[in-house]
Amino acid sequence: MTPGPLLPHLCDLARQYGLIAVYSFGSRAGEVAARVAGQAVEPTHPASDVDIGVLPAPQRRLSAAERADLTVALEDLLDVPRVDLVILPEAPPFLALDIVQGELLCATDPVAEAEYQLYVLRRAGDLAPFERERRRMILAGEAY
Repeated sequence: MTPGPLLPHLCDLARQYGLIAVYSFGSRAGEVAARVAGQAVEPTHPASDVDIGVLPAPQRRLSAAERADLTVALEDLLDVPRVDLVILPEAPPFLALDIVQGELLCATDPVAEAEYQLYVLRRAGDLAPFERERRRMILAGEAY
């Protein structure tokens, strides 16, 4: 890991790839946020992956090569063996909700990030009754 706060390096990387926001979510979200802020934190599960969600600028599509390069750059910056990269606009609604409720690591455009976060919350709220019914049916053996 690079000594000192990683935030400036992460935000430079975000700008390089045309990203509005970078989030950490999942079991290592807090640890990653602390490390990005420059705190000395022992890895909780050093062999496990780190889940990162990114929000590209509108009309910005990351090619397969850019996704691979960004993933490797994040692994190097965070000094982790594996990053699972999720592109927010491509994520299912409830995964997107998990991502924006995780740790916001960097926002190159805070207004656009906040607007997108509200969009995700609204979309998940609209779909919540259907998700509850789907889960009920799965648990009852009524759906596959």
